[in-house]
Amino acid sequence: MFFERHGGGERAILVHLDGQDPEAREDPQEFQELAISAGAETVAFVNVARHRPSAKFLIGSGKVEELRDQVKTEHADLVIFNHTLTPSQERNLEKVFECRVLDRTGLILDIFAQRARTHEGKLQVELAQLEHMSTRLVRGWTHLERQGGGIGLRGPGETQLETDRRLLRVRLRQIKQRLEKVRSQREQARRGRRRADIPSVSLVGYTNAGKSTLFNAVTRSEVYAADQLFATLDPTLRRLELNDLGPVILADTVGFIRHLPHKLVEAFRATLEESSNSDLLLHVIDAHEPERMAQIEQVMAVLTEIGAQGLPILEVYNKLDLLEGVEPQIQRDADGKPVRVWVSARDGRGLELIKQAVAELLGEDLFVGTLQLGQNLGRLRAQLFSLGAVQSEAHDEQGGSLLAIRLPRAELNRLVSREGMEPAEFIEQHTLQ
Repeated sequence: MFFERHGGGERAILVHLDGQDPEAREDPQEFQELAISAGAETVAFVNVARHRPSAKFLIGSGKVEELRDQVKTEHADLVIFNHTLTPSQERNLEKVFECRVLDRTGLILDIFAQRARTHEGKLQVELAQLEHMSTRLVRGWTHLERQGGGIGLRGPGETQLETDRRLLRVRLRQIKQRLEKVRSQREQARRGRRRADIPSVSLVGYTNAGKSTLFNAVTRSEVYAADQLFATLDPTLRRLELNDLGPVILADTVGFIRHLPHKLVEAFRATLEESSNSDLLLHVIDAHEPERMAQIEQVMAVLTEIGAQGLPILEVYNKLDLLEGVEPQIQRDADGKPVRVWVSARDGRGLELIKQAVAELLGEDLFVGTLQLGQNLGRLRAQLFSLGAVQSEAHDEQGGSLLAIRLPRAELNRLVSREGMEPAEFIEQHTLQ
């Protein structure tokens, strides 16, 4: 029996497999939150104990028959699996259920499609969707396969399928070219910030950990923030002034999730590179979440995938307002460096501690002070100006320059050495206390 694919409908049955493999196991509560974020009306949640997935249906044939009856009883338009389905498994299940079937990857892609606001974000989502769809094109042309087959009857379906695949390849190439242009533009902007010696800090973390709320609280912005998964998709950058350090660029990025589809990581590489090129990562953690250790592991896995695992990380334990007896604080390692900050983005407690910790970590190798340069050091003065390291200039009674300087200490040492002087000795003699 054949059916035409339904064009819409949000009544969904959720199917969760509970297997023994802890690596492949998904969180049923997170699955329900994903469905809600996508706009589905959950009419049933089915928990299937399955330790050896079936190649044809993923689940057993008996459970498939039960689900088919449930689809009819609940008048469901959609069955969503909390696992990855192969294209053939999707087709087989759709034939039995006579409704749309979606896997975890397709569900996350749909949420991303709803959240994308900027042109870049829409391009990245479309790229991921088309790559996901490319292996499933045959489903859309089942009506052309109902002809009897044989000589003279094979052409139309195959021709249409090949045409679709060719158009798909063309569109994929166009999107990748545009995203490559976006990537080069981002890299150009980053080079400009590096030339101006403006450090960049990125917020990373599990989805719905409170990154956007924290971003808004710290920068006094109005980025969209909601208690739902993947509320933020498009990256937002804001300039933030820190005491004793000066300006930094703070970036709010897309949240991570358990088993984030590789297609999404690839499609969002231009956006995720904002994190991998940062000077410091603020790993925002939901302090109230019982599964927070597992979420931390997932975030670190994605950071490894995008090449950001070696960057300095400051853990920010958020949602302190949901905990009892825990006060805002900075926790330090044996060397006194900040490693963890406890805050509440919702009520604003501990926000100054974040700024203090970031300033300490970024200011470690930064020289911030006033240099007194005589007239004989005019070339050094000119080089400092050319680097954009001079915040302000005044003059002493002898006509020398008093320069308020902010630049990496290694860069200052290099300039001083080029003038034939010992850096440590020069800085000590020429710095105004």
